[in-house]
Amino acid sequence: MVALALQGEDGRWLMHRRPDEKHHGGLWEFPGGKVETGENPPSALVREIREELGIVIDSRFLEPAGFAQEPAGARPAPIVILLYTCREWQGEPQALEGGAVGWFTVREAGELDKPPLDIALAATLFEKMPD
Repeated sequence: MVALALQGEDGRWLMHRRPDEKHHGGLWEFPGGKVETGENPPSALVREIREELGIVIDSRFLEPAGFAQEPAGARPAPIVILLYTCREWQGEPQALEGGAVGWFTVREAGELDKPPLDIALAATLFEKMPD
């Protein structure tokens, strides 16, 4: 799995609210998704972000920012999410697969209700940033 921490020029971060009918519905997350067969993580993220947000990102501008993983034994194949940051893109992000998008300060993003792995990703990303 891959996820994107998209930072706007004003320093706020984009978060995606999951559609109510999906697993973790109503919770806020870093947008992203699965790495398909034949893809590497950056190319999968470029595709997922185009599908979810309708924007174009260039893999050259993706910077690894950390990862989060489910505990061993959580399921037969525990989920691992690789988080990348990006500060350059083309287009205006929109929630194409339902839910909503919003821009948040570090403090606001930290206070959002998030799935467990996104809580871990946010903690890693924001731990050394000012509010």
